[in-house]
Amino acid sequence: MTGRIRNRELRSRIVEAEEAAQLIRPGDNVGMSGFTGAGYPKEVPGALAKRVQKAHEAGDPIKFGLWTGASTAPELDGALAEVDGIDLRLPYQSDPVTRAKINDGSLGYTDIHLSHVAQRVWQGFFGKLDVAVVEVSGITEDGALIPSASVGNNKTWLEQADRVILEVNSWQSEQLEGLHDVYYGTALPPHRMPIPITHPADRIGSPYFHCPADKIVAVVETDSPDRNSPFTAPDETSARIAGHILDFLGTEVESGRLPRNLLPLQSGVGNIANAVLAGLDSGPFESLTAYTEVMQDGMLQLLDSGRLEFVSATAFSLSSSALDRFNRNLGDYRDRILLRPQEISNHPEVVRRLGCLAMNGVIEADIYGNVNSTHVMGSRIQNGIGGSGDFARNAYVSIFMTPSQAKNGAISTIVPMVSHVDHTEHDVDVIVTEQGLADLRGLPPRARARKIIETCAHPDFRPALRDYVERAAHASYGGHTPHLLDEALSWHQRYVREGSMRAG
Repeated sequence: MTGRIRNRELRSRIVEAEEAAQLIRPGDNVGMSGFTGAGYPKEVPGALAKRVQKAHEAGDPIKFGLWTGASTAPELDGALAEVDGIDLRLPYQSDPVTRAKINDGSLGYTDIHLSHVAQRVWQGFFGKLDVAVVEVSGITEDGALIPSASVGNNKTWLEQADRVILEVNSWQSEQLEGLHDVYYGTALPPHRMPIPITHPADRIGSPYFHCPADKIVAVVETDSPDRNSPFTAPDETSARIAGHILDFLGTEVESGRLPRNLLPLQSGVGNIANAVLAGLDSGPFESLTAYTEVMQDGMLQLLDSGRLEFVSATAFSLSSSALDRFNRNLGDYRDRILLRPQEISNHPEVVRRLGCLAMNGVIEADIYGNVNSTHVMGSRIQNGIGGSGDFARNAYVSIFMTPSQAKNGAISTIVPMVSHVDHTEHDVDVIVTEQGLADLRGLPPRARARKIIETCAHPDFRPALRDYVERAAHASYGGHTPHLLDEALSWHQRYVREGSMRAG
């Protein structure tokens, strides 16, 4: 395995994961690699969790701050959360154990726009970053680090940490070398310069991470796969949502508001997003590009069919079958994919310049166009805002999509007032469910309410929504955005109390 470590000096620092974990001190803030289950360290987190468990059993509990790019895997988030080894988690998570700990109040969590993390770490908002634990796919003769299947915040971790532990994973394809574009031109105000990207394929950085050798205190060899999330085939609901979006894009092209090859695509992760991408593969659009966070199964299929010319992202999020296909044919994809740091893949300046078409999921939306994408019933975190805000506020068109019902019809995802706001009405251009698509651009609040109710809400909930709006129009404190404040969240209260939003 040492063939992946071509630098003689760093080869002399190879240790077992247990020894590396001892180099992390109680109370340290630890930046770990990983983004949507790709490129996270596979061995050191587990060894650290065992150390935490032993300390807890000895009556001397220890905890660490855990910072990543985004979500990781049970071997990292879950293992450390299970033993109560995390003091503060940021900026995004999707692990069920971690989620439960956050929601019972025993684990601190800071939810952050992903493009903001690097700058806030540089500014010291979260304290000192003590240790970086970063997976790479290899080390060159001169000590440059070959990134693995995600870039995320790794550049910042390597720059800011006092001590660096590397995991060199030989499971990652050797052909990943050269697939990355690590930009070293960012700076804090007042020294910030424009980011020179005018097309998703523009290379502006280095294929490697650079880290002083004297900061690297340990190297751990691994041979372990990434966590691959399976995607189910699009169901009828997802297919109908995708159909509405594709019809909308076609109308935009015919009206002259979009070019025939659209604009760079951004897509959140999930089955609905993959259904939209599958629809694009059989649709009329060609010569597509993507400037997004993650490359998922649907984008790989678009690359295979030739409809998608280029993908810029910060990580892969591929099912096992898609990942096998990707690794077998990586040589064919090399000139059509770039992985960048998330502060660049999600950068508002670049998103606005390129005119991205942003498509993201929601937990709920209200009748005036505000969107909740993070909290269930207002107080229980689901995953986090991720990069949806980075793209939605700066997109050429921001689309939010969801089934119109949840929990077998007990919940309406279109409500009088969202229980938590992540994306205000000002950042939401389109809301779409399987019932239909509401284009909200240019509409005042009352017109938005009528459009959303009649187009997106499930028929079972439309009468109650109409009744709410009608009564609010006559009894509200103001007439611009009518609300009945004593009823606005009553649907959520009813669900918490009775298990359903349905009256009676």
